[in-house]
Amino acid sequence: MTTTATRAEYCVIACAEAWRDGGEVLASPMGLIPSLGARLAKRTFSPGLLLTDGEALLVGTDGTVEGWLPYRRHLTMVTGGRRHVMMGASQLDRFGNQNISCIGAWERPSRQLLGVRGAPVNTLNNPVSYWVPRHSTRVFVERVDMVCGVGHDRAAEAGVSRFHRLPRVVSDLGVLDFGGPGHSMRLVSLHPGVTLAQVRAATGFELAVAGGAGADAGAGVPYTREPSAEELRLIREELDPRGLREREVRG
Repeated sequence: MTTTATRAEYCVIACAEAWRDGGEVLASPMGLIPSLGARLAKRTFSPGLLLTDGEALLVGTDGTVEGWLPYRRHLTMVTGGRRHVMMGASQLDRFGNQNISCIGAWERPSRQLLGVRGAPVNTLNNPVSYWVPRHSTRVFVERVDMVCGVGHDRAAEAGVSRFHRLPRVVSDLGVLDFGGPGHSMRLVSLHPGVTLAQVRAATGFELAVAGGAGADAGAGVPYTREPSAEELRLIREELDPRGLREREVRG
C-alpha cells in the first residue's frame, strides 16, 4: 500500500479533524467525504462520537445498530447543542453566511436548489462546519443570494451569537476557519500540492491568511496534516475500499 495520500484522503483527514475532542456529540455529516471523516474520527481519536443511519438508528462505523434515536430526541440534541453537523454550501461568504436555497433574487431565482431546510436552526444552536468539494468563486462569494445558514455578522447583529459556532470549512484546496478580522474567513492550511495563489484565485473575496499574507505556501501557511499509516489503511481498506472518495475529489 502506497503511503502517499491523495487529495481526497487529505480532505477526509481535514473533515475528521472537525470532530476532534468533541466528546459524546451527534455527528451529522452530509456527503461522502464528511461521512468518511466522521467514521474515521470515531475509529481513531473521537471514540465517543455518535453516528446515525440518517434516520432513527445509532450505528457503529460498520453500520451495526447500537441504539435508537427517535426524532424528538434528535431535536433535543440539535437545540441543545449536542450535534456537530457538516453541511454543503452552494454559496458561502466571508462571514459564513451559507446559501443552499436558490441562485439569483429569491423573488425570481434563476435556479432553485434544496431550500433553506434546517440551516438556520443548525447554525444558531449547534456547531456547523462546511464541506465544499469544488473551491471556486461560484461558491465563495462576496454576498450570498439568500441566507440559509447564519454567518457571524448576522448572528451578532441579531444578538444570537451565544450558541453560534462555525468551526471550520474544508474544501478540495484547504482548510479555513473564521479567525480573520471580525470573524471573517481565514485560510489555516493548504492541502499538499495547492498554492496560496490558487486558493485566492478561487475565492470571490479578500481572504485572511493564518501566519500572514505571504505570496505562497511556505510564507506562513501550513499544510494540512499528513494521515498516519493506520488512518490510510482504515480509509482504503475498511471505510472506502471501492475508492469512491476519488470520484468526489480529484487532484
